[in-house]
Amino acid sequence: MKDKGLLLVVSGPSGAGKGTICDALRLRFPSIHYSVSMTTRAPRKGEFDGVNYFFADTRRFEELLAEDAFLEHAKVYDHYYGTPKNYVFSQLEKGNHVMLEIDVQGAMQVKEKYPEGVFIYIVPPSMEVLSQRLHLRRTDSDAVIAKRLAKAGAELDWIGNYDYVIINDDLKTAVDLAASIIRAEECRSCRNDNLIASIKKMYMTKQER
Repeated sequence: MKDKGLLLVVSGPSGAGKGTICDALRLRFPSIHYSVSMTTRAPRKGEFDGVNYFFADTRRFEELLAEDAFLEHAKVYDHYYGTPKNYVFSQLEKGNHVMLEIDVQGAMQVKEKYPEGVFIYIVPPSMEVLSQRLHLRRTDSDAVIAKRLAKAGAELDWIGNYDYVIINDDLKTAVDLAASIIRAEECRSCRNDNLIASIKKMYMTKQER
């Protein structure tokens, strides 16, 4: 019988490279599943229910909110977004890891409801580097980039609420560090009750022989 998987919560400012790191970790750890969020916005072309999102109307979402059915949720531009507990917990019970790539506010909601998760914050080596990365992406205006930088500075006060912090100066090094965290967390004795029980049983059987 497998022990529970890890709930991996990854945050960091836009441009820190957290998405790239998460994608690399999924290649190294096949047992990692991205959490599927629920939203009240309409599906976009090419999106499928249960794959990209769980799609629901506002009434149903608010019913689930009243039932405390989400690990975290937010309302963005008149649409709800949330992480359903059932999906996450069912994957964890199967022994799979679940990865949430979410902002600080969402991560703190998750920590309150599931403190045994593994919380990782990704930061760039400096605000100057972050600014360079955001400008090189050429996807945002100068005004939007200024807002992202201000938000990144404000989030620094929350880093102490995470279990780990990784400076993404070199991508390979950052991925290696994140992978080491996962490996170490997988080996913690408090997460391996069933494994420890099987080890004890094996040794007892050998002694009886």
